[in-house]
Amino acid sequence: MQVLRGLTELVIFQLVGALISSSILTAVPGPIIGLVVLLVFLCVRGELSPPVEQAAGWLLRCMPLLLVPAAVGVMAWYSVIQQMGWALLLVLGISLVPTLIVTGLLMQALVERNQRGGR
Repeated sequence: MQVLRGLTELVIFQLVGALISSSILTAVPGPIIGLVVLLVFLCVRGELSPPVEQAAGWLLRCMPLLLVPAAVGVMAWYSVIQQMGWALLLVLGISLVPTLIVTGLLMQALVERNQRGGR
């Protein structure tokens, strides 16, 4: 029952993101805005509720099933991907570097904060 409550909370944040996307920020997808709203909410609150934590754990365990459609799409569109392979690799490489840098810096900051005894 806790998982359903947590999933409901997550869907509400996605719905809020979709509403913001459709009315204000039409260029940004609703689920992305919902994730940002959830992040801000969790930062302000300072903790993760047990239902959301259980729902997130359940979703992580189901992650391989969620990746199957992407793998099927790659196989179905192989000829298009093959034609644009270098462009795709370039875009992925360009987007990967800043993501790795930001993730590394964030991880270092959180580890230092944890070692100092912060939350």
